[in-house]
Amino acid sequence: MAKIIAIANQKGGVGKTTTAVNLAACLAEGGRRVLLIDLDPQGNATSGAGLKPSQATVYELLSGTQPFDRVLTPTRVPGLSMLPSDIRLAAAEVELVQVENREYQLKNALAGKLSGFDYVLIDCPPSLGLLTLNALTAADSALVPIQTEYYALEGVTALMNTIARLQRSVNRDLRLEGVVLTMYDGRTNLSLQVAAQVKKHFKGKVFSTLIPRNVRLGEAPSHGLPISSYDPKSAGAEAYRALALELQRRN
Repeated sequence: MAKIIAIANQKGGVGKTTTAVNLAACLAEGGRRVLLIDLDPQGNATSGAGLKPSQATVYELLSGTQPFDRVLTPTRVPGLSMLPSDIRLAAAEVELVQVENREYQLKNALAGKLSGFDYVLIDCPPSLGLLTLNALTAADSALVPIQTEYYALEGVTALMNTIARLQRSVNRDLRLEGVVLTMYDGRTNLSLQVAAQVKKHFKGKVFSTLIPRNVRLGEAPSHGLPISSYDPKSAGAEAYRALALELQRRN
């Protein structure tokens, strides 16, 4: 059975999409069958995986106008498939308000479709709107990237409150998969201090793997490649491989 992990943080610029794309690619590189769902209307995970939006996107899946198999798209990474997104998905935030059981639309669309996958990673938008609620309702767990910079924990309390509320209402099995520290620079006191603060706040839930601040990680999306394909020997690639292994050990 596929493990569904929503990669979420309502704060933007924390390395959420970078983590979704590269963790998915490294899991696939390790022989796992992985589905990456781009649930962000900006579509950065889609372009970062080298795909161009077509007529069949996750918006059509949620609206019921296209079936799962028509939206499912292979990537250049063996073992990694995707449900792509583009700006049309922004309309879903408005349209879902009118729908009964609106938090369940993604879960219902995926039901019975995931037997061919080991992991499903959902890249959430930087908000706690209906798209993120759909991701968390469908997910088994939430993985939270936090950057090692000032105000790192800003907004995370709201996300944790949302997870707790969903546990009480629509998804009793939802768990915190863990926290990933991103943009880490061990040469600075700031990164060290923020890492210590986050570990204190999330006792036992912080991944040991640290994602470094790495130029190659920033370059890879412009080439439509995950870091493991763009520069396999870079510090960023090694970090995401380590994170993939740590995630599998935890599961």
